[in-house]
Amino acid sequence: MPDFEMTLFVAADPARVWDAITGEEGSRAVMWGSALQGELVPGARYEYVGPGQDGDETVHVYGEVLQAEPSAILQLTEHPGPTYRENHAELRSRMTWRLEPAGESLTKLTFTNDEWSEGHPAEAETSDTWPLVLSSFKSWVETGRALPFPS
Repeated sequence: MPDFEMTLFVAADPARVWDAITGEEGSRAVMWGSALQGELVPGARYEYVGPGQDGDETVHVYGEVLQAEPSAILQLTEHPGPTYRENHAELRSRMTWRLEPAGESLTKLTFTNDEWSEGHPAEAETSDTWPLVLSSFKSWVETGRALPFPS
């Protein structure tokens, strides 16, 4: 499968979009109740933690921060949480959020999910999952309401 990339324009300045991506309220709104946790500095570990199979503190995704420049770029490695796969540490991809000012109170957001390890189970679902997440993210930033996810 080819890498996934999607560009959208969000009616907010890059600082607001960054806060929505990295802040607890924004990530919980669009990431199925999971919050982004960890220090956003290169080399640091991060986790998306929220309700799931292990209770309210389920680690759904984790990895390493590769780049973090507020209002400009967030690049992370991605591993599925330990509860999902015994070989979770071997399964990897890379997620990149690029933010560019595109006018007054407008941000060009380009999201890429690439560098998939062989046999990563989420790769086949990415073309369905990310458009929903990114559309919900845009809606949340612009209106304060995330999209209702299908169950």
